[in-house]
Amino acid sequence: MSRNGEVNQSDYQALAEFRYQIRRFLRFSEHAARSTGIEPQQHQLMLAVKGLPEGTSATISELAERLQIQHHSTVELVDRLVTRGFVTRKRGSEDRRQVLVQLTAKGEKLLRDLAIHHRDELKSAGADLVVALRKLMSSLGRPPAKAAKKSSAARKS
Repeated sequence: MSRNGEVNQSDYQALAEFRYQIRRFLRFSEHAARSTGIEPQQHQLMLAVKGLPEGTSATISELAERLQIQHHSTVELVDRLVTRGFVTRKRGSEDRRQVLVQLTAKGEKLLRDLAIHHRDELKSAGADLVVALRKLMSSLGRPPAKAAKKSSAARKS
């Protein structure tokens, strides 16, 4: 995309293809979650709990941020998952006002099964998503990923 604010046809095509590939994967993911009897947002919440960066606690606020939903919606999701036995709540040891969410063994098993299914899908369809992202990044005038990593590392030095 040009720097002067103009958008050409190839920019639209790159954006559309990237959006299409993301939506294909999300549709797959939604179907996979529902086929196990849970809603896609419940799967996303469990994945967020398990996949948080090291040192980050699975608080309601952090999970709301990760899912990009409101605090009260996150509480409702957690409530439903607690009822189904997939997660538990506990109070923070340092701050008793904090509610921490943890996967149960049942939740771990379900999430593992879904992760395997998602990994297999990405093995077959992930290349199309990567190609679409590369085209989009190219149209933005961004350097290739390797060059971007090198320049980022050089700035840190």
